[in-house]
Amino acid sequence: MTPETTHIARWDLDKTYLRTEFDTVRDLVKTALERADEKRSHPGAAALLRELQSARAEVHILSGSPEQMRRRLTAKLQLDGIRFASLTLKPNLENLLKLRFRSIRGQLGYKLPALLRMRVGIEADVHETLVGDDAEADAFIYALYAAFCTGHVDASLVERVMQRDRCHPEEIELALHAAQDIEQGKVVDRILIHLDKQTPPGDFDVYGPRLVPFYNYFQAALVLHEDARISADAVLRVGTDLVLQHRFDGDALVRSYLELARRGHLRGIGLDEIFAALDKWPREGTPRGAFGLDEVQIFSRRQVDLRAAVASQKPAPETTPDWIALVDAHNRRHKR
Repeated sequence: MTPETTHIARWDLDKTYLRTEFDTVRDLVKTALERADEKRSHPGAAALLRELQSARAEVHILSGSPEQMRRRLTAKLQLDGIRFASLTLKPNLENLLKLRFRSIRGQLGYKLPALLRMRVGIEADVHETLVGDDAEADAFIYALYAAFCTGHVDASLVERVMQRDRCHPEEIELALHAAQDIEQGKVVDRILIHLDKQTPPGDFDVYGPRLVPFYNYFQAALVLHEDARISADAVLRVGTDLVLQHRFDGDALVRSYLELARRGHLRGIGLDEIFAALDKWPREGTPRGAFGLDEVQIFSRRQVDLRAAVASQKPAPETTPDWIALVDAHNRRHKR
């Protein structure tokens, strides 16, 4: 971490950044054999990561992909123009050799100790944004990690949760050892969960307003803009990417804003900046028509609707999750 770092963006890869399937053995083999240029990222994901980089966020990748895929994943990220400070991958070969079969599929015993260890030595004024998906246990793990960093969960509860999830004793020891050396504070500003599996957003209400489920990366950009992590121009550039590369239009961008606002995840505090940026769009160096004049006009013409959507909403209440009760539900492995 550089001395001037004040914001860390921690991203998952599969189903968060990359459009991957791993529900069957065939899916796993196909994913493992794909070249870097064959791997597809989710619409807008690369654009948003590049904007975070431009805003001087330090990017750390924490993925459940096996260590053996490091070369291809690194090449894919480089092709997309993504610079990262670290790329942490799952040591599944080590788990196999040690006969830790539960650890091969489990996520809590891998990601929670990794998050805690990466936080060691970082001062509490360096804040984080965590980005994951609804395919596995990201919401549960990120929320538990954030609660520990804040002090709402202590080490003994972390131990009980990991034991309940049947994590390997070595994984529990790693988590508890790292937890001793963390400077606690409200360090996790936001948890963003990509709804790759189309999980009902209300399923995540138990984790409180810090966690925002989102359907597309324009929605994620809107939240990060209200969090003062990216600029209004950055939001428009993410919208540009979706319009040019992924067949979005102005109506789709408006619907994205309205849907997120009606769920109470937008306060409207960034609208004036976005409309001011639209008045001057495109910026120097942006191809004329990149955002699409019609799309800009549609978004601008719906100002009344956009403002009304946020004016009628009340912020979601803070919650105190029952972590022991939740641990059995957070992972598909338990549900089966």
